[in-house]
Amino acid sequence: MIKKMVLRSLLIVFISVLAFSTVNACTNFLITKGASADGSCMITYAADSHVLYGELYFWPAADYAEGAMLDVYEWDTGKYLGKIKQVPHTYSVVGNMNEFQVSIGETTYGGREELYDPAGIMDYGSLIYIALQRSKTAREAIKVMTDLVAEYGYCSSGESFSIADANEVWILEMISKGEGNKGAVWVARRIPDGYISGHANQARITQFPLDDPENCLYAKDVISFAREKGYYTGKKDKDFSFVDAYAPLSFGGLRFCEARVWAGFRKVYSQMDKYQDYATGANPHNRMPLWVKPDKKVTVQDVMGMMRDHFEGTVLDMTKDVGAGPFQNPYRWRPLTFEVDSVEYCNERAISTQQTGFSFVAQSRGNLPAPIGGILWFGVDDASSTVYTPMYCGMTKVPHCFAEGNGAMMKYSSTSAFWIFNQVSNFAYTQYNVIQPEIEKVQQELENEYVKYVAGVDVAANELYKKDKKLAIDFITDFSVNQGQNTFNRWQELYTYLFVKYMDGNIKTDKPVPSNYKYVTPDVKQPGYGTDWYRKIIQKDKDHFKVKKLEGEQSSH
Repeated sequence: MIKKMVLRSLLIVFISVLAFSTVNACTNFLITKGASADGSCMITYAADSHVLYGELYFWPAADYAEGAMLDVYEWDTGKYLGKIKQVPHTYSVVGNMNEFQVSIGETTYGGREELYDPAGIMDYGSLIYIALQRSKTAREAIKVMTDLVAEYGYCSSGESFSIADANEVWILEMISKGEGNKGAVWVARRIPDGYISGHANQARITQFPLDDPENCLYAKDVISFAREKGYYTGKKDKDFSFVDAYAPLSFGGLRFCEARVWAGFRKVYSQMDKYQDYATGANPHNRMPLWVKPDKKVTVQDVMGMMRDHFEGTVLDMTKDVGAGPFQNPYRWRPLTFEVDSVEYCNERAISTQQTGFSFVAQSRGNLPAPIGGILWFGVDDASSTVYTPMYCGMTKVPHCFAEGNGAMMKYSSTSAFWIFNQVSNFAYTQYNVIQPEIEKVQQELENEYVKYVAGVDVAANELYKKDKKLAIDFITDFSVNQGQNTFNRWQELYTYLFVKYMDGNIKTDKPVPSNYKYVTPDVKQPGYGTDWYRKIIQKDKDHFKVKKLEGEQSSH
């Protein structure tokens, strides 16, 4: 009995640590077709983990014999969880999008620790990728996911999912029911057409309609279970709030999580400043809405821009506080919080962050055949400095630079996009305000090219598809693979250029070599740290740094 109690205590501690380490992990935005400039549905996802290797997963479509079983491994750790029944046929999946344009993303919110169920077989990552292999629509994906946890149990903490197809966009929030209560409680809400939503490691569904299955689905015991556990004591079911019952707000949930949704919304909706006190953690009662209507319809590049935010232009602007250093670097090395003289303080947690493994904008377009209509704009490493490269959802292989097995988190590969992008971004962090603009210039050149290319490829692939479906699939596969390799090659060139130009804190510019010279040294600028930062240096002790002339010293300047 004592041993069992000790193990239970250790498990609770482990879950607490796990929740703290992941609660500030990922960011999603959800865009309905009525809110997009081209009538597409879009979701975004940044898989932010200090130990997640950025690669593009691929599962080809497959057939299975009756009675076949599927081994399930936890996505985060690779731990074997158990077996589930396999279906007769699975669909092709590229990254987080399948051949029918269904896409799924997630953010972990943790929620009530006591509801973790270690006996479950389904973890959140397995739910995503198995559902993609079994679903033709977003609604079908919700059913697959909720049926799986009901049958096999759910072993992850609280999770928010973004689920989209070419017509609908949904947010699904789920949490397990604790040891001895197999399954999960959950609510799924359809985002109204013309609106956008978002979530970033904090549950966001509050009250929801109980009799509108067209726009809201939920577990039959989501309210009764909360009453049973004492999480909800209200008289009326209609007043029940999923967030308040299963994932109550905290300062961290506001400042580290909801603030990111606020920042992303600000980029496309001008009325968000009234929620500033909510985002900063000062006023949890000024709750931000689950969805907003953007000022104008957003393009895929607008959505990419939402993923590249560091709170610029807000009270949380990470380029402005002392932590930014002399080069206005909007990144803070972990831990997220720190203690000085027994008082806890925090750094900001922005949408764009250094520890991203991969991110994407999944775009589903109903005006084209499904294999052509779906594009996963895929990038590795920091969203601010990545290049979102178009991967058609009907492709049958992935570029080698993005492929699984080409390098790993502890295994460098010179042909891996993850490693070359990390080389560029980590070098940029040393002199951010001068190097990052150079990165953004090439980034925008490539992404603008890809948007133009896709418009032409769509037309050609659609015409091919009418005559020869296989040829059309080969065509979009070759295009996707080639653009992935093009991105990789261009980033290798960029790294070489940046390293040569900016190494050692200098800024070097090449000069022509006259005919009678063997070589000419480049022009060199040494901009230093800037006056504002020099003032900070001398603020505490001017005399320590002051240059003093010795008696009789002659000036050498």
